[in-house]
Amino acid sequence: MQQIVPGIKHADSANFFLMAGPCAIEGEDIAMRIAERIVSITDRLDIPYIYKGSYRKANRSRADSFTGIGDEKALKILQKVGRTFGVPTVTDIHESHEAAMAAEYVDVLQIPAFLCRQTELLLAAAKTGKAVNIKKGQFLSASAMRFAVDKVKDSGNERVLLTDRGNTFGYQDLIVDFRGIPEMRAFGVPVIMDCTHSLQQPNQPSGVTGGKPALIETIAKAAIAVGADGLFIETHPDPANAKSDGANMLHLDLLEELLVKLVRLRAAL
Repeated sequence: MQQIVPGIKHADSANFFLMAGPCAIEGEDIAMRIAERIVSITDRLDIPYIYKGSYRKANRSRADSFTGIGDEKALKILQKVGRTFGVPTVTDIHESHEAAMAAEYVDVLQIPAFLCRQTELLLAAAKTGKAVNIKKGQFLSASAMRFAVDKVKDSGNERVLLTDRGNTFGYQDLIVDFRGIPEMRAFGVPVIMDCTHSLQQPNQPSGVTGGKPALIETIAKAAIAVGADGLFIETHPDPANAKSDGANMLHLDLLEELLVKLVRLRAAL
């Protein structure tokens, strides 16, 4: 991890690493409070940590859904989180021209699952020199992600991560095929399991995505058991009132207990 994401705490830890934070940057105060809490937990448990927060949400079902507080404002908050707590940060980009802009503020550029085949977007992210976390499309097999990895590496950027977030199962559900984790690890890149988005229930009649957060622990344990290098968990102190994806987020008060269990599982393996 140290070579892929510089600045990560506890880079020599034998633990899995964690990408965690709110779905979207809602404001400075709550972003900082979430970061402080997670850093305190991961420091105690010796878990390498990357703070996650989307500066803008481009993939929304409804036109009136929350998309952000303003690009520059949100990116500056992410930058402040990183500098204040000494941790790397990650955010999504959606179009090629966003790559260079976001790269000025964060350490990892994330390619959303629906956009993982967008060649120009991948190349733009790669050319920044930042680490690139590519989420596997819900519509793709694990083996197909080799080509996304190749696009970034062929641009001269070896700093690639892959994240599984489940496969489309019917119109309103997702299912995780855990065979994909070792299959993608065979590409020679770290593989992360997104334990929250993989429990989404999309395409609801209301236009608001549902979720099954009670199963986050199940997904996380299974991912560790099959060799995932990292876990991705969206968390919030009040998921019911979060401005984005609250239905599948983990309550922040439950994070430490979950991580304690996962550290023990990792040690046993």
